[in-house]
Amino acid sequence: MTDEHEGQPKRSLSWVEFLIERAIQVSGISAIILVVLIFLFLIKEGTPAFMEVPLSGLFATRWYPIEGYYGLLPLIMGSLIVTIGAAVVSLPLGLATAIFIAEIAPDWVRNILKPFVEVLAGIPSVVIGFIGMLVFAPLIRVALDIPTGLTAFTGVLLLAWMALPTVVSVAEDVLDAVPKTYRDAGLALGMTRWQVIWRIVLPAGRSGVLMALMLGVGRAIGETMTVMMVTGNAARMPVGLRDFFMPVRTMTATIAAEMGEVAHGSPHYHVLFAVGLTLFVITFAVNIAAASVVFRQVKRAERMLA
Repeated sequence: MTDEHEGQPKRSLSWVEFLIERAIQVSGISAIILVVLIFLFLIKEGTPAFMEVPLSGLFATRWYPIEGYYGLLPLIMGSLIVTIGAAVVSLPLGLATAIFIAEIAPDWVRNILKPFVEVLAGIPSVVIGFIGMLVFAPLIRVALDIPTGLTAFTGVLLLAWMALPTVVSVAEDVLDAVPKTYRDAGLALGMTRWQVIWRIVLPAGRSGVLMALMLGVGRAIGETMTVMMVTGNAARMPVGLRDFFMPVRTMTATIAAEMGEVAHGSPHYHVLFAVGLTLFVITFAVNIAAASVVFRQVKRAERMLA
């Protein structure tokens, strides 16, 4: 009787584990299927653009669909300028903030900063866009003495603001997960606190820190509402540093602004899906590059430990 009753909890536990494993498998497979279906849908709706519009027209420098100009280069360059600028601002600042919170700040400061960072991450993009239009744009216009404050530079600052909480939160969790014995060993060998951080803590959490940086870049490149509100939405082809302080238009803002007004099946409709397909490919390439870098770092760490 005792053996029979003792076996029942184990049998029920095995069924629970089986259901949990199957649920995880179904979730993972469903996510892959969903991404593949999105990609196929973009191909189906976007590839007709390459037959309706010549390649010389798609890779031109003018976007004016009303007159039949579908040049994608101004949109691609606008997205790259805003995204790269936001990454240059947010990644070093986010990593430095994460190091301060995880390694330097006292406990009472950390208890204030961590919830504050989480609150920043939860601010809706439309609210940040309104703040950019009402506060940042006028200040930039007056400070730089330019015709309008709705520029690529304004978009960079706002996207950096939006990417910063992601970078700080993920990187801080990664650094906090590094075992305390690593730090104690470095200090015992006579290393300074900064040397411990730079030569021990950061290399130990390198893969996670790189993932945090890539998540921040992904947050910036996929943003729509904020860039549509603060970058001026002028499809201009950037040719120099001066254009950094002029209006631009991104791919995401173009899709959001024009998709609701086009006729289904028209060349303009298919070109917008081609823009979405281009954005999907760029984002996918960034994620693949991040995954490959993290994979190499993990393999390198395993070889060092072996």
